[in-house]
Amino acid sequence: MKWFLWLAAATVAAQTPDCRLVPGWTQQGPARTYVADNLFEYINGNAEGYLIYRFVEMHGVTCRSGSDTIVFDVSEMADPEFAYGIFSATRDPKLPIEKIGMAAQIHPRKGVLVKDKYYIELAVNQEKDLSAVLRAFLVAMDRRIPGRTTLPEALGWFPAEKLVADSVRLVPESVLGLRLLRRGYIAQYDYGKAFVVPEDSPEAAAQVMVKLRARIGETTPAKLADEAFLASDRYLGRLCFFRQGRYLGGYAGLPQGQDAVAPASALAARIP
Repeated sequence: MKWFLWLAAATVAAQTPDCRLVPGWTQQGPARTYVADNLFEYINGNAEGYLIYRFVEMHGVTCRSGSDTIVFDVSEMADPEFAYGIFSATRDPKLPIEKIGMAAQIHPRKGVLVKDKYYIELAVNQEKDLSAVLRAFLVAMDRRIPGRTTLPEALGWFPAEKLVADSVRLVPESVLGLRLLRRGYIAQYDYGKAFVVPEDSPEAAAQVMVKLRARIGETTPAKLADEAFLASDRYLGRLCFFRQGRYLGGYAGLPQGQDAVAPASALAARIP
């Protein structure tokens, strides 16, 4: 029992922000802790952007070195997939992603890291380039937090041809704006938008397909995966939906003349 308590305490310490991780930095003021019920007190207006990714709690401190200060927050999400989801939603698409933890981005005044189920954010309070310091903090947190460093498997399912770089992201609810598609991954292609949505079982996925046909209206069957159909929608454009086991997938927003079955078949073939 003592060993278990020690392990639990060590895990909590590993995920807690600590200004002393980088020499010359010390904590200024008290530590902060927020849960879903009071997160709005800290980031009013943006709390929902965390909660939809199954936010659990946040621990934060403010670090100081001379006249420089950095806000250092560590958010725990329900699992690594949702931690990556908030990273993919908040990262800067114009900047490269670095391989620290699962993924990281470092700006002159901001650094973010996702490692296992934790999303780490550092923000500089001054107009000053502290990217080297931010990198040192993120590397230290990567070493400190145990757990997963591999990206979600679904990111590798989208074929690379004509895929917009770093466009794959987790949508935590209402994929394509359809409430029937509870959560899933979307990727942008030169010719449309691909998506993959997991369901609890093949039977559940089949039921969603029935509801999608009813929701969209006129559809045309397609020979693809376990079942598939083609359709057009006022808002989503030309569509191809398929079911592969417990996964739904396909393309939306396809232009006239674009073959829908071939790219959807390539996507379906990559889903295990």
